[in-house]
Amino acid sequence: MKIFYLIIFFILGCLFGSFLTVIGTRLPRGEGFIKGRSHCDKCLHELSFLDMIPIISYIFLHGRCRYCKKKISSLSTYMELFTGILFLLSYYIFGLSYELLISLGIVSLLIIISVSDISYYIIPDQVLIFFSGYFIIINCLNRGVLFSLFSILSGLVMFGIMYLIMLLGNFLFKKESLGGGDIKLMFVVGLVVNPLLGLFVIFFASLYALPISLIMLKKKNINLVPFGPFLVISLLFVYFTRIDINMILEFIKNF
Repeated sequence: MKIFYLIIFFILGCLFGSFLTVIGTRLPRGEGFIKGRSHCDKCLHELSFLDMIPIISYIFLHGRCRYCKKKISSLSTYMELFTGILFLLSYYIFGLSYELLISLGIVSLLIIISVSDISYYIIPDQVLIFFSGYFIIINCLNRGVLFSLFSILSGLVMFGIMYLIMLLGNFLFKKESLGGGDIKLMFVVGLVVNPLLGLFVIFFASLYALPISLIMLKKKNINLVPFGPFLVISLLFVYFTRIDINMILEFIKNF
């Protein structure tokens, strides 16, 4: 029975991955994503249902538009597969629980931000507002109003910490070191983990981002790397592994 649910969550993840990619692509461009049919970016022809089956349509069409035969971006296909795997892992780790809802929310946030921040260096406010409300509601339903209020306080603390990090970075590097979206994103992170784990999220994200930044600077002479996806990847890692403060302190002690 668990294998059946794993397959279901993988399929759901692939379907959601396609929709979340559309959101991450359209919101920064000021386009709606609820109304309006999907279309080919090259010939603008509206896509049929068969053209939008996650992963399968890309394979059968050999990565080309059915109508103009031009090569289409594989971004959506990769995101569909990635989302499917993360949905599957979420169910495998948490089962049917409130923690599963939090995990699926983090995965969805990761997909949208990865697309929007990498493509346009933008983290849309609408996305942060939606997921802030989502996590607050889940916290309230799962652990009560007081815990939900504490999570909001935690979010405000993380927002303040990230803002101070930005000020320090601006002072040291004499230029903008963090975008406003990254700072606001930390409020959402604080809704999921407490401030101490939030600092751990920032630390891990910096470890992930540093080698990528150096590679991009060396190979492509790009000195602007979107930090948002690394923050959410780090948050997902912390949440998946169920790391807590005691584990961190024990590791530091033994190290």
